[in-house]
Amino acid sequence: MKKAWQHLEEVICVVIFIVMLVLGFSNVVVRTMTNYSLASTQEIVINGMVALTLYGSAIAIKRGQLLAVGFLIDNVTVKVRRLLQVVISVAIISTLVVILYYMVDLLSNQYQLQIRTSALQTKAWYYTVILPPAFVLMIIRQLEWLSTQFKRPA
Repeated sequence: MKKAWQHLEEVICVVIFIVMLVLGFSNVVVRTMTNYSLASTQEIVINGMVALTLYGSAIAIKRGQLLAVGFLIDNVTVKVRRLLQVVISVAIISTLVVILYYMVDLLSNQYQLQIRTSALQTKAWYYTVILPPAFVLMIIRQLEWLSTQFKRPA
């Protein structure tokens, strides 16, 4: 179970990428063999790219690979490093909480108003529902990263 939790984002990204790959390839094959296009699949692929970006960000946070954080933290004393790690984590988590709040609000509005997508005419919240868990995962991964930084020897 621990191993599944450690690789949750990677598994989600692989599944999303495979769906995007199959749809994109299918569109190319259909365009090549016929005069038709599966242009409506673009809607799914674009939403997949958004989800891939968010879950990929959770992977970057988990691995401590956020841009500029290393530059700030690596060249200071241990005391200042710990302080910066907390300040950076608070800033990241605060930002993610605000975005999560608005994402849940968007999801709620899409669900209540029964907004439909333009190409496939599916309910828009079907795509949006996979995004809030990404923000929750990013928050959890940032807290995990911070706790591992304090467990490391100085």
